[in-house]
Amino acid sequence: MGGMVLQGEDLFDLFNSSDYYDYTGVPSSAAAPCRDDSTSVVLNYFVAFFYVLVCLLSLVGNSLVVLVVAYNKGNRSVTDVYLLHLAIADLLFALTLPFWAIYRAHEWIFGNAMCKVTSVLKEVNFYSGILLLAFISIDRYLAIVCATRAATEKRHWVKFVCLGIWLFSFLISFPMAVFRYAFQYNSSLAMVCYEDIKGGETSEWRVILRILPQTFGFIIPLIIMFFCYGVTIHRLLQTKNSQKTKAMKVIIAVVLIFLLCWLPYNISLFADTLMRIKVIDESCPRRKSIDVALSSTEILGFAHSCINPIIYAFIGQKFRNNFLKILAERGIISKTVLLRYRKGSASSTSGVTSTTM
Repeated sequence: MGGMVLQGEDLFDLFNSSDYYDYTGVPSSAAAPCRDDSTSVVLNYFVAFFYVLVCLLSLVGNSLVVLVVAYNKGNRSVTDVYLLHLAIADLLFALTLPFWAIYRAHEWIFGNAMCKVTSVLKEVNFYSGILLLAFISIDRYLAIVCATRAATEKRHWVKFVCLGIWLFSFLISFPMAVFRYAFQYNSSLAMVCYEDIKGGETSEWRVILRILPQTFGFIIPLIIMFFCYGVTIHRLLQTKNSQKTKAMKVIIAVVLIFLLCWLPYNISLFADTLMRIKVIDESCPRRKSIDVALSSTEILGFAHSCINPIIYAFIGQKFRNNFLKILAERGIISKTVLLRYRKGSASSTSGVTSTTM
């Protein structure tokens, strides 16, 4: 779509957003042009630097998670398999961050194909992440509340669940591959990676393509997580089982951090949807406020890809033990260091705990 030109209100609103939101930046037909307040160049370079830093931390941290879980294949639980796939999703997304960093600091210079690929991987990372966390909550519910430990230890079905999660995540992200293009927004050389929905009411299509993924890829998994963890935590408080309570700490931390990073963005996205379907009035100040909220909360969401390994390192004793075990077997550290950190973890049970916990 290299020859497409945006003019008038489309150009004003395109720059009011940060140029690469999934379905933002396209005003309704009744919207008046808003004054363009250009984003600070210093801020753009700072955000670009932040993305590169997150990329490096994510690549290192999630590679260690993959290494630890893969190395302890014989002692791998169902939760470990889900966390392994969660780390892989974060790794794939981290590979796109340098592209978004350059885009934020300059313009889109990577062509049409990479525009589609990076946009899809961003969506897949988000949806696979929350779906994997939802299935972890179901696994913990079955193991602790229903006491079906034997069922949770049958790991052969987990690979099919993970395959289904990946397929569903790609399917729900497919609009990014269809409607995302790299094109020139005016007569200058600057390029954007943006939606181009041809024919009909484009704003209505954007609302539909936003509501469906949010419903099935965010709200429903979130309800499942709240139910499973609510009942599970209630049961743990009743039984006062300290081992199981400790085993839940990492998972609860992972879920809370995920919500802290991505829930604000989804709330901002929901507010933008309400504005576009006229549930709330659209005005330049309100549009600008929502665009600022989307910009800032998406940065927080991008940062999520490097946080889980930090949680495992600081809270997950078994993760530290297994990582040190790998280092000791490779002769990088002495076995005395390994024995020192193994204290307190020998009594953990594989049916409730995992490599990372």
